[in-house]
Amino acid sequence: MEFKTLKIIFKHLFSFLVLTSVSLTASANVILVDGHVRAMPASVPNTAAYLTLENHGDDAVNLIAVKTPAAKEAQLHTIVDENGMVKMRQVERFPITSHGALALKPSGDHIMILGLNKPLSENDKVVLTLIFDNDQQLQVELPVLKNADSSHQDHSEHHHHH
Repeated sequence: MEFKTLKIIFKHLFSFLVLTSVSLTASANVILVDGHVRAMPASVPNTAAYLTLENHGDDAVNLIAVKTPAAKEAQLHTIVDENGMVKMRQVERFPITSHGALALKPSGDHIMILGLNKPLSENDKVVLTLIFDNDQQLQVELPVLKNADSSHQDHSEHHHHH
């Protein structure tokens, strides 16, 4: 008999948890996996941020804007190949598919940070607020790295993200 009561309690608890997690997902669908801001010479007022985001939600979302206190503005840029000429172009959004990832890399999509308030030194931290089209905002803090070469990338794979 007791087992049955427990079962009912667990059943209620379970449905409660399912309901709560549904209402929470809107705020925590997209998480930062890894990222950095490129260290530039002090004379260069712009830099770029590269990061990997994962969308754990059941809906695709779009990254539509980025704000940072470190600079006047941040823009979403992609690299396009026009007749063999590689050009940067500002885009409106970066889509992240449901349960997919968005990887911003030096050779592809990235976030341009324009008009730095002060030069960034290596190992500084840059706070970015990522704004999505589902009203979600994600604040991330990225380290400034001179050259995140492949050895850094491989190394970072072993960190467990909490």
